[in-house]
Amino acid sequence: MRYRTFGRTGWQVGEIGYGMWGMGSWAGSDDQESLDSLGRAVELGCNFFDTAWAYGSGRSERLLGQLVRAHPDHRLYTATKVPPKNWQWPSRREYSLDDCFPPDHVRRYVEKSLANARFDSYDLMQLHTWEDAWLADDRWIEELAKLKSEGLIHAVGISLNRWEPQNGVEAVRSGLVDAVQVIYNIFDQNPEDALFPACREHNVAVIARVPFDEGTLTGNLTLESTWPRGDWRNTYFVADNLRESVERAELLKRLLPPGMTLSEMALRFILGEATVSTVIPGMRKCRHVEQNLAASDAGPLDAPLRAELAKHRWDRLPTEWSQ
Repeated sequence: MRYRTFGRTGWQVGEIGYGMWGMGSWAGSDDQESLDSLGRAVELGCNFFDTAWAYGSGRSERLLGQLVRAHPDHRLYTATKVPPKNWQWPSRREYSLDDCFPPDHVRRYVEKSLANARFDSYDLMQLHTWEDAWLADDRWIEELAKLKSEGLIHAVGISLNRWEPQNGVEAVRSGLVDAVQVIYNIFDQNPEDALFPACREHNVAVIARVPFDEGTLTGNLTLESTWPRGDWRNTYFVADNLRESVERAELLKRLLPPGMTLSEMALRFILGEATVSTVIPGMRKCRHVEQNLAASDAGPLDAPLRAELAKHRWDRLPTEWSQ
C-alpha cells in the first residue's frame, strides 16, 4: 500500500481506502464476511474507512467500531456522514439548510454515530449532501466547529451530489472544509475541470468514490443483469442506463493490457490523479479486498493508456433515477 497526505490534516492515508456502504444496507450483506474483509484490508495496509449513519441505520458504523477495537495497534482513520434531515438524496437547489442540516440535527446524528461505533470521536465528519448556497448560513459550520472544539470530531467534510462536482467548488474556496467526497472514475472525469484545481489551491483532501461506476467498471454487468428485490441498483440501472453503461464498458475492454482486469484499470486510472487523497471502493469479500488493494502496489497506468482513457469521459446530468 502506498500512502498520500490527506490535505491540510497531514494524515497519511492509504491511497486505497474502504467504502462501507454495501455492507451496511445492500442486499446479501453478511456481518461476519464484512468483518473478515475489513480485517484483511487492515492486514494489507488499508487505514481509511468511510461509512455513514444512513448505511443500514448505523449498521456499517457498528462494524467499523468492531474493526477499530479489534486492531488497537493500528492507526485507522474513521469517517462517517450526517444524513440530511429530510432524508432526500441528492440535495436539490430549493432545499434550505433547515431542510437538511440544522444545527440540532447535526449534533444529534454526530452523537448517534459515536454511539453506534462506541467511539469517543471520529476523524472526519461529513455532511451527506451539499449545496454551495448553504455557505450563506454559518450555522452548519458553527455547530461542526463546536463539535470539533469538544473533541468529538477532528475534521469536516462534505459529500457532493452525483454528477455535480461544481456544486462544491465554493465550499472548497471558503476554507471551511477539510475534505470533499466526489464521484471520480474513468467515465466521471469532470471533477478535473474546477473542483480539483480548487482543492489543490486550498489543500483540501479528495475522497474519490464510486470508482467502478456502481459496477459498470468491473466489466461484470450485462444487459441481463438483475439484483435482489429491494436493492437500490434496480432503480439506478434502469433500462437505458444499463444498456449504455454496458456498451461503454465493452469499449473499454478493448484497451485492457494483457493480464489486467477492467476493475484494476479503473482503480489505477484514478491513482494517476495526484489530487486524489484516497479512493474508496466498496468491498464485501476478502478476494475483492486483495484484488483492489493490489492496485496500489501496481501504481498508476502508463501515460499513453491514461490518455486513451481520458477520451472515454462521459458527461451526465442528474436525473430522476441517478440518486
